[in-house]
Amino acid sequence: MPQTNARSLPAGISRIDQETSRTHGYFVRVGYRKTTKGWRPKASAFFGDAGHGGKSSALKAAEKWLRTTKRGMPKAKAR
Repeated sequence: MPQTNARSLPAGISRIDQETSRTHGYFVRVGYRKTTKGWRPKASAFFGDAGHGGKSSALKAAEKWLRTTKRGMPKAKAR
């Protein structure tokens, strides 16, 4: 059974732990747009544990990327 994290992640950040492909890290998506194949993120990035020196460092890098990317995006139009 998959383990759940006691700490909730910010909106747009997902944890990936896939043993079969040895993939461990955080996947970040921000700003959605409609395409012919459905809704897709405008920007996305993966922050692997191994490349960032561990789980907590990868999460910090993901949170920082999310903040800076959100800042650079235009505001959503009010309906």
